[in-house]
Amino acid sequence: MIFFKYKKQQSFIIIKEVFFLTGILLLFFACNSVDNSKEKQTNPTSPNFILVLADDQGWNGTSVKMMNNESGSKSDYFETPNLELLSKRGMRFSDAYSSAPVCAPSRYSIQFGKTPARLSLIRVGMNTDHIDHEGFTSIPKALKTINSKYRTAHFGKWGMGSNPTVFGYDVSDGPTKNKDGNFDNDRSQWEHVLKKDPKNIFSLTDKAIEFIKSSKAEEKPFYLQISHYAVHSNIESKEKSSARFEDKPKGAQQKDLGFAAMTFDLDEGLGLLLNKIKELDIEDNTYIIYMSDNGSVPNIPGAKKYEKSYNYPLSRGKWDAYEGGVRVPLIIAGPGIKRGTESATPVSGTDLLPTLIDLAGNKKIKLAEIDGGSFASILLNKTNQNIKRPVDGIFFHVPYKNGIALKRPHSALRKGDYKLIKFQDDKSVLLFDLVKDKMEQLDLANQKPAKAKELEKILDNYLADVNAPKWQDGITWKNTPLKEINSNY
Repeated sequence: MIFFKYKKQQSFIIIKEVFFLTGILLLFFACNSVDNSKEKQTNPTSPNFILVLADDQGWNGTSVKMMNNESGSKSDYFETPNLELLSKRGMRFSDAYSSAPVCAPSRYSIQFGKTPARLSLIRVGMNTDHIDHEGFTSIPKALKTINSKYRTAHFGKWGMGSNPTVFGYDVSDGPTKNKDGNFDNDRSQWEHVLKKDPKNIFSLTDKAIEFIKSSKAEEKPFYLQISHYAVHSNIESKEKSSARFEDKPKGAQQKDLGFAAMTFDLDEGLGLLLNKIKELDIEDNTYIIYMSDNGSVPNIPGAKKYEKSYNYPLSRGKWDAYEGGVRVPLIIAGPGIKRGTESATPVSGTDLLPTLIDLAGNKKIKLAEIDGGSFASILLNKTNQNIKRPVDGIFFHVPYKNGIALKRPHSALRKGDYKLIKFQDDKSVLLFDLVKDKMEQLDLANQKPAKAKELEKILDNYLADVNAPKWQDGITWKNTPLKEINSNY
């Protein structure tokens, strides 16, 4: 009996020890599991960055729904399956903006984090001698300051003054323009042409892939910008892509088969890039940013009169600071970004520079006289607060009469839910609540005079503070050096 009790006690002790050891092992594996999860959610040191910049692709110019509660925020005709995959991996921004409704000023803002108003570079075809290309901090220069091992490359349409090497790019196609991607400034630009390498989409992608492979081989982090010539005219596509859309019903607004086929080709180039990144096993250390330099042309042909533009439900299109000209697709995927998410925080091309250097682990750089703010904390799900910018708001400045668009000089400010448009010829203002009225149809300036005055004062003070170019009748701002024009706030 005593022996039996002893055996029973011994068994009980052994069972307790087994449970104890099992608990320890489970706790060990659980801790490891949590650690691994945290490691995947945290952005790495000196990650890779790839910016894919489309040309003239509107907010709804893809098959990605940029805003969950707006059916018109994706195309009813175009197809971009690879961009859909990227959006499932990352975050969509429903209220993303280019810094200008045309390419050159928008591209400058991305590089330097400064608005076109501050840069006094407000349209295509301006003389750029007044810009300190060498002295300003650009994305490549900033990343190299954080980590001197960064390799940097720019392929495709440059569309600015100076040269990519001056901005800090190690490898580039040089100071390319629209014509380098096949552009004829006449009516022939709207005629659909079949090509094996439309708009250089696939040759650009090949160069990009070779740069990525060489960076991986050298074990160096990289910043790569692919500035596509598509979907800017001329309208070109592969024959196979054209055939894909021949029997597909046209959309309510977007109807051009060639434009749809070219958009599909651009997306195929993105797919080749995504596949290579996966094949090289660098997905977990690479941020991929997809954006457009400005909104879509309002119709095809671009100067054609229209009731509803290709950008509908947004108003108007390229060349204007209405939503159709400046609201653009923006999708970012990479380490620490929650998959399949959407942010309604208004962001701009000027915000990219401070955001990228934050993601790269910046502890060295203090950016001076910039207009953008970092939204890295939004990407990494640390906060949903508003972006801290030196001046709160997103500014647009179009101080000239555009013969093919609005034909009135104007400036605009997006702050919070509201947007103010001010016309420089008669000083009149329009006020819109973009959350309730993204079509900009209901002017609230008379209903909310205090809000209109508040935003107008911020806009006027900002333009004066940065000595922005000031509209005068007859000034086109083209070619002549800025100091000879001598018209500033």
